[in-house]
Amino acid sequence: MKILICPLNWGLGHATRCVPIIQQLIADGHELVLVSDGFPLAFLRQEFPGIRFIDYPSYPIRYSSGKSQVSAMFKSFPAIVTRIISEHYWLKRLLKKEHFDQVISDNRFGMWTKKVHSIYITHQLMVKMPKRFKLLEPLVWMIHRCIINRYKECWIPDFHENGGLSGDLAHKYPLPYNAKFIGILSRFKNIKGILPNTDFEVVAVLSGVEPQRTMLENTVIQRYSAAKHQTLIVLGQPDGVKKEMKIGNITFVSHLTSGELASVLIGSKYIISRSGYSTIMDLATLDCLYKAEFIPTPGQTEQEYLFRLRVEAEIV
Repeated sequence: MKILICPLNWGLGHATRCVPIIQQLIADGHELVLVSDGFPLAFLRQEFPGIRFIDYPSYPIRYSSGKSQVSAMFKSFPAIVTRIISEHYWLKRLLKKEHFDQVISDNRFGMWTKKVHSIYITHQLMVKMPKRFKLLEPLVWMIHRCIINRYKECWIPDFHENGGLSGDLAHKYPLPYNAKFIGILSRFKNIKGILPNTDFEVVAVLSGVEPQRTMLENTVIQRYSAAKHQTLIVLGQPDGVKKEMKIGNITFVSHLTSGELASVLIGSKYIISRSGYSTIMDLATLDCLYKAEFIPTPGQTEQEYLFRLRVEAEIV
């Protein structure tokens, strides 16, 4: 088959969790075309240099530097809706010019069509709302369900049993008729024979929307610049040639390959990262959840919920 794969560009997570899907489809002999932009596009180009890519923008978003993202989301909402509509009609135009047998969308709402078998990937069937908008959660869930129903299938990267890793996000409400759990997705799933790199006691993995990504970087620098720990900060910026520099005990690297990142994570004693769902799946795959300190993006309700979920799991 000829398959179009379209991960969302809100951090690297949606692209990284598509890696095992892409690997399997290549192994099965399918022809793939990948659609993304920004750092996710750069990351996938490095992982799969032989695949054709289309640079098409995701939804515009910039977080607030404060503790709430409500105003930032409201400001971005009109542009996001416009882009969703635009990408839907962009896909229809593409399909008139070029044949595809299947479209796989990771959290891009508009990448569906009645003419082609379309698949939607999400772990967040329900959206956690801020406290003052908590009563809107069922309504937002129903709206998201309407979007999911536009697709032929909905793949949930989680386990069905015991609330999985996503908790309420995928398990609180009844599943759409087209949804199924497919197990966790991690870019580390198919990496064999990983040797631990023990050069760094602390590894901080950064990603996500600005300015919060840079704010976390500054937090890690302030914490460890005066410490004796050898610290590695992976900046999550895979655009161009890998850049590396060292200031005191802190080493900065723009990005690492999946194999290199797995090696330093396994070899470290302590990991710092956002509590993004793809990161949690990655660390679970490497059996490294126990040494991770998760710092949720302030006001990002999904990450705040997943952070609380991990804390509760550790207590149990």
